[in-house]
Amino acid sequence: MQKNTFELLRDSFGISEKILNLIDESEKDVSQHFDELDDIMAYNQYKVLSAFQKNGICDRHFAWNTGYGYDDAGRDAVERVYSDIFNTEAALVRPIIVNGTHALTLTLTGILRPGDELIYCTGAPYDTLEEVIGIRGRGDGKGSLKEYGVTYSQVELTEDGRIDFETLKNTIKPNTKMITLQRATGYGWRKAITIEEIEEWTKFVKGINPNIICMVDNCYGEFLHVKEPTDVGVDIMAGSLIKNPGGGLALTGGYVVGRQDLVDLISYRMTSPGIGGECGLTFGQTRTMLQGLFMAPKVVNGAVKGAVLCAKAYENLGYECCPKATDTRSDIIEAVKLGSPEAVIAFCKGIQAAAPIDSHVSPEPWAMPGYEDPVIMAAGAFVQGSSIELSADAPIREPYIVYFQGGLTYEHSKFGVIKSLQQLVDSNIINL
Repeated sequence: MQKNTFELLRDSFGISEKILNLIDESEKDVSQHFDELDDIMAYNQYKVLSAFQKNGICDRHFAWNTGYGYDDAGRDAVERVYSDIFNTEAALVRPIIVNGTHALTLTLTGILRPGDELIYCTGAPYDTLEEVIGIRGRGDGKGSLKEYGVTYSQVELTEDGRIDFETLKNTIKPNTKMITLQRATGYGWRKAITIEEIEEWTKFVKGINPNIICMVDNCYGEFLHVKEPTDVGVDIMAGSLIKNPGGGLALTGGYVVGRQDLVDLISYRMTSPGIGGECGLTFGQTRTMLQGLFMAPKVVNGAVKGAVLCAKAYENLGYECCPKATDTRSDIIEAVKLGSPEAVIAFCKGIQAAAPIDSHVSPEPWAMPGYEDPVIMAAGAFVQGSSIELSADAPIREPYIVYFQGGLTYEHSKFGVIKSLQQLVDSNIINL
């Protein structure tokens, strides 16, 4: 850290010199790893640029349309760009998809039918999908898959966090229609599933039954590798625009990419049978969706570097982190096992205090819809709920793990790590 920046952080932000020295030391420890991440970023930046140029993106694609949205040139262009980037036959990229959970729900409900079986092969899905599937909830008419006669099985990961292929093989039945893999950690204690593991998984499943649909929840995983899951045999994939691919500029939305026949089925669930993807306004959002996508590789790179720095700084203090600082990464999330609710809350308060928006707000745990335990969320974002922007969250449950992610720039993600440490020091939880 250069002298001017060091003095600014110390004098204007009140950061302890010991914390700044710890960050400097941690950053030097992982500098070689940063070079590898920069190479991935550069590859993806040129891949995105190529898709824009191939599809002739121009000013007319930023124009409004009204009513039903027939012949929306911008919408169609966005979806062609996504198809090219993710190497698929078709895509749905819409602001009417409200979040990642919605994109995943459309995928599941669009494809699965009564009597089909869904298998999750990476343990329990993210908390907000439990009621969608019917794992949690009273079955009180909300329209879960269980209520519609879709059965569900779950295969836990092995102790070392890998897919349990033997158990998965024994779980597959004649009515197994779809096997789903959650790439990111969610609220688990494991590394994200790598592209190499995803490729091994698709080959394994197709070797048993080529008709089984391989589906990936790609939230937090875009642009972490030079390949995406759909490059290695995945049939259908979904994610959120206010995570990685929106680059911090998309105001809302979600995407689904994959086989044409499957995307068609999902589009009928998104609107209605017979209409599908032919209708649906983009509400003038194509400019921010495309500009955010163009910037996404660089933004994701800053967030990943921030996650690496977070791991290294907390490892240097003796905390257990997942993934470790030098582990191969497949999402932008860093989990830190803090050991107490007080530490989790202090960490999140530090992240909130580092935000450009609502830095004066003090986050507290609350009963958030869709979650089983009280959840604390820290995010002062330009786009509400945007977890490609600096944020941290955690369910208040043992062993009290906090999940850190995002940052539109590396410098801001780094500042989040600094402020989390300062808050823990100020709360007398750690002593440097």
